[in-house]
Amino acid sequence: MMKILDWARQKSPWILHFNTGGCNGCDIELVAALTPKFDVERFGIRLQGSPRHADVLAVTGPVTMQISDRLKRVYEQTPEPKKVVAIGACALTGAPFKDCYNVTGGIDTLFHVDAYIPGCPPKPEAIIDGLAKLLAAKKEENTVGKNE
Repeated sequence: MMKILDWARQKSPWILHFNTGGCNGCDIELVAALTPKFDVERFGIRLQGSPRHADVLAVTGPVTMQISDRLKRVYEQTPEPKKVVAIGACALTGAPFKDCYNVTGGIDTLFHVDAYIPGCPPKPEAIIDGLAKLLAAKKEENTVGKNE
């Protein structure tokens, strides 16, 4: 049964988009990457509205004190094996908001991040490339584990 689930997660990852705040530039670019113009469904990527059904947590924006508890809760609700993608400069480091009184920094201050997609905002092509590389690394990770 687990082999079937692993295969399905590799071939068709469902992503949950979580916006922690910021200027919404990365959100617009992520949604643009999901449109038919860029066609991420060719990789099997699908936007999911519930953390309980998602395989990949795509986070945009800096981590603020107000949102950190909610983000941790969503992360814990995402089933294993989960992957986290930080999209944009704010999610990576906090960027222009890093010196604000209520910003604690990037996503990696809360938990492990599997892929970083830099840019302010990153282009849809960069987001697709980052997600494709994450899927390739996930596939390689599962293949290496089976050969040992």
